Amino acid sequence: MHFGKTTGYGYDDPGREVIEKIYADIFNTEDSLVRVQFVNGTHALSTSLKALLMPNDELLAISGRPYDTLCEVIGITENPLSLKSYGVKYSEIELLENCNFDKKKIIDYISKTKVKVIHIQRSKGYALRKSLYISDIKEMIEEIRKIDTKVIIMVDNCYGEFVEKQEPTDVGADIVCGSLIKNIGGGLCETGAYIVGRKDLIKLCAQTLTCPGIGKECGATLDQNRNILQGLFLAPSVVSNALKSAVFASRLLENLGFEVYPKFNEKRSDIIQAIKLNDEELLIKFIQGIQSASPVDSHVIPYPWDMPGYSDKVIMAAGTFIDGASIELSADSPIREPYVAYMQGGLTYESAKIAICVAVDKILGDNH
Repeated sequence: MHFGKTTGYGYDDPGREVIEKIYADIFNTEDSLVRVQFVNGTHALSTSLKALLMPNDELLAISGRPYDTLCEVIGITENPLSLKSYGVKYSEIELLENCNFDKKKIIDYISKTKVKVIHIQRSKGYALRKSLYISDIKEMIEEIRKIDTKVIIMVDNCYGEFVEKQEPTDVGADIVCGSLIKNIGGGLCETGAYIVGRKDLIKLCAQTLTCPGIGKECGATLDQNRNILQGLFLAPSVVSNALKSAVFASRLLENLGFEVYPKFNEKRSDIIQAIKLNDEELLIKFIQGIQSASPVDSHVIPYPWDMPGYSDKVIMAAGTFIDGASIELSADSPIREPYVAYMQGGLTYESAKIAICVAVDKILGDNH
């Protein structure tokens, strides 16, 4: 019965309700909001920030500059509907050179300044840093709580689900967001995102996604409940394949003389593999190689383009069954120095391994 379809207002959808109970259970939280009405992970992050921050409140990012698509949401890149345009203050603290939190600067800042929300981005995004381990996040949250017990700690969990044994909510995060077409959707979710956390915060997020007074009560699931539930069931296995694919790519490209982040034998906290190519042409060839060995649209040749939410042109290979689903094998990059390919996903290790080898052939050309 939980696989049933609802349309229109979507009142009293038992499948939607049980999905949100399962998500809350998995993340050990009081409540969750899992909706196909979210267009992507950025939408869930934006919804959370808008729900939690009022004029004159302050948002502090403690893992450095957030991912490109959040810059306009916050107002780092100018937009008349940004948080800054509504009077929300924003500050950021960069990670140290070793890519760990700058604990001294963070504690000093929150000791002197009233911060409403702290933002942590678990994954590296389009940066050459390690992704933050759950142990890093746990240690930082414990230090913050010694100073401020009320500040809301929010974690962008995209690309991180099921990579480690714990999730950010297990170590004290108040609210966590992610996309359903990444790890946790298991390659079956067609769209959507999730927010998990404290019940009072989820209520605010739900009323921001829909409207005050409606909250979680509406939202047709449009025959997606089965995909959400079966995708979640498969997700740990799919994430395992994605991790094996990333390790293979890391070892192969490092043996060929390229810098890779992380190295094949380093601990991982997300599914992203960064490959520093130092050359625009090689970058484009690698991305095009991944596309050419994809199960869908392998005949298509991707080129850099002005993608919404990004300041640089972006090239993206995503020959995927679900458009843009980065838990399936995909690779993308902004066209800027030092020309780093960011590869992630792989529904099966075997298909990902073939595609990686094809992409390597493309960049090696006739020299091998």
